[in-house]
Amino acid sequence: MNHFERIERLPNYIFAVINELKLQARRAGEDIIDFSMGNPDGPTPKPIVDKLIEAAQKPKNHRYSVSKGIYKLREAICNWYARRYNVSLNPETEAVVTMGSKEGYVHLTQAITNVGDVAIVPDPTYPIHSYAFMLAGASVRKVELKYNEKYELKEDEFFEQLKLAMIEAVPKPKFLVLNFPHNPTTVTVTKEFYQRAVDFAKEEGLYIISDIAYADITFDGYKTPSIFEAKGAKEVAVESFTLSKSYNMAGWRVGFIVGNPVLVGALQKYKSWIDYGMFTPIQVAATVALRDYQHLVKDIVETYRQRRDVLIESFANAGWEIEKPTASMFVWARIPECARHLGSLEFSKRLLTEAHIAVSPGIGFGAYGDEYVRIALIENEKRIRQAAKNIKGFLKELKESNG
Repeated sequence: MNHFERIERLPNYIFAVINELKLQARRAGEDIIDFSMGNPDGPTPKPIVDKLIEAAQKPKNHRYSVSKGIYKLREAICNWYARRYNVSLNPETEAVVTMGSKEGYVHLTQAITNVGDVAIVPDPTYPIHSYAFMLAGASVRKVELKYNEKYELKEDEFFEQLKLAMIEAVPKPKFLVLNFPHNPTTVTVTKEFYQRAVDFAKEEGLYIISDIAYADITFDGYKTPSIFEAKGAKEVAVESFTLSKSYNMAGWRVGFIVGNPVLVGALQKYKSWIDYGMFTPIQVAATVALRDYQHLVKDIVETYRQRRDVLIESFANAGWEIEKPTASMFVWARIPECARHLGSLEFSKRLLTEAHIAVSPGIGFGAYGDEYVRIALIENEKRIRQAAKNIKGFLKELKESNG
């Protein structure tokens, strides 16, 4: 009676260990500096909030909405692509609004996956990129995500692994998941990479699901490319984006998926059966955010840049050298050598209990992440500097205990 096969495919959530320790510490009155979750701490820009309030005061907007998103928002999404990437998309057949990118991704996999299909997913990865396929009855073939000291993808090695996966996996893989700027590693790619990926997908009969949730959050001159800048991409690919990070709208749950009309159409049909779309005033506010307030994103990105720089410098002074990322709201930090033997979960647990700092253990993102932790830039600069002081003492005691 209590056998639920789909739920049993999900492992225990490693991050729950850190969350429970964090809760216990706070109940005991301890001040935890929390870098563990990519949950923006800043307010949504006021003009977007004002538009939500205005739209919410109109009774007509209190009725059921549209499952694939109101037309004006789908139009704004397509115009966003046209302005940013010079890409033409049809708002009727090549765009669908989702309740954040995670909901869209999960429901897309459920709409297009047959039991027994195989998806290729890089490791480390944002967990849902793997488990959405597993929940849909598919299998996942992991390939190691290799990158250089600047967090740039080693493209040749990546495609060699893809070729091997296509040969070894049974049945032949049907989907390839890409996510750049990457969560958790912050790894970036070039436009040329996407052309190679599209050409590879065509040759091998793959669909590509590209997630660019952190496309806006880039530093030091780097600009995130879109897969649709590659010739022929719409024949094989869809791409997802969210307003959660760029506009500090995480709790609003607004995202979208665009691209290949067959895959987008499958998601539109699936959603027509299971939901009526998000609250219309939220969609109205999201429309003006994409259409009129892209310039406000710059201030949010600058906040993350400043925090990144303070963290890299202050942690280095504390004895933890970390490479500086050029994208996303995270820092992918290799565990200090004196603590590397602990593994990422034990290191994270001790960092929380002994230094009062919460991070995400790299093992939670895959086997190849176990020498790292993910640090989210969601604490202000003062708190970051305090964390560095705590780390300095923690590492000193650790070295002394190691002899």
